Amino acid sequence: MVVAFRELCKAATVVTLGGMSNALRPVRVGVLGCGNISDQYFENATNLNVIDMVAVADLKRDVAAAQAAKYGVKSVLMPDELIASDDVEVVLNLTIPHVHVETMLKTLDAGKHTFCEKPLGVDREEGRKVLEKAEQTGLLVGVAPDTVLGSGIQTARKAIDDGMIGTPTAVTAIMAGGGHETWHPSPEFYYKPGGGPMFDMGPYYLTALLQMLGAITRVSGFANIAITPRTITSEPLNGTKVDVETPDHYVAILQFANGVTGTIVQSFAMPGSPHDAAHPIVITGTEGVLKVPDPNSFDGDVHLSERGSGEWQTLSPVTPKGYGRSVGLADLCAAIQQDRKPRCNIDQGFVVLDAMQGFRDSNGNAVEITTPYDRPPLMPSEFGVFA
Repeated sequence: MVVAFRELCKAATVVTLGGMSNALRPVRVGVLGCGNISDQYFENATNLNVIDMVAVADLKRDVAAAQAAKYGVKSVLMPDELIASDDVEVVLNLTIPHVHVETMLKTLDAGKHTFCEKPLGVDREEGRKVLEKAEQTGLLVGVAPDTVLGSGIQTARKAIDDGMIGTPTAVTAIMAGGGHETWHPSPEFYYKPGGGPMFDMGPYYLTALLQMLGAITRVSGFANIAITPRTITSEPLNGTKVDVETPDHYVAILQFANGVTGTIVQSFAMPGSPHDAAHPIVITGTEGVLKVPDPNSFDGDVHLSERGSGEWQTLSPVTPKGYGRSVGLADLCAAIQQDRKPRCNIDQGFVVLDAMQGFRDSNGNAVEITTPYDRPPLMPSEFGVFA
């Protein structure tokens, strides 16, 4: 599948818009931050001709140099040099959460578009600064996750839009685990402001729910620190204790503009939970039920049970399988040339941030989510084509 995907993407250099063919050129991208996630971006970017990785930077120059050598990137820079570089058109921001906003504002001030790992910021006040700066400059800002552009969420969304479950009425979304200290090489920041299960994993779930069900209007819930301190058991920090400074367990309620209500659980305090990790989102409608795959993946199967059938069927994907992290960046690079919003746009990222802070601050009270939200279009049905 991966080989076939790469071959198809090599051929997909033309996008059809309104009956006219428009060749897309490669957009020069600088990668800011070479942490654990950067490998996935580098590897998948090689499959998408609209991305040209031209520079890489990290506070640890030797780490940036290693990634440049590994992936054939020509320039190794320090962060401020990359942001200022005339050779960079888009900055892929893979820094840790608490400096997302600082580095994005610098990038926009330098006249460059940016695509940022989730979350947009550590609170809505931070995120609003980026939103306002993007509006002032007219530059595009994309915000992860782009997993929602994979066949799993796209197929589930199309099934709902086509009425396969009738009128949606309820949703449950559960991410339950024990935390990252057992496997991540440097898990401390997951337990600092901007981390925790909601700000780390919540963007996958909330972005998927927005894509499938539309705007969120109200949220309520409870958040607490359940386990502190944490003891790292992964290398190289095995035995190090970490004080937890942000909630590690959330249970919350959401209300959507279309009338759907539901619950969301995001927890690093539920090791060994029996929830269905392969299909952690379930959407019920008047005529059926949809099991939605893990929104932290791209291509899981979507299962449908029609009312009264008592059976589950696997739906055929409506968009291509095989995408990985970088497809949202590629869509932004295409959007620059097509004068449109990227699918993983800052408005969507800000709604997610607004809701997450609402969960954190609610303490059982209802919090209104007033940020406007319009769902982006579905992905095209061809590999490597963005329109």
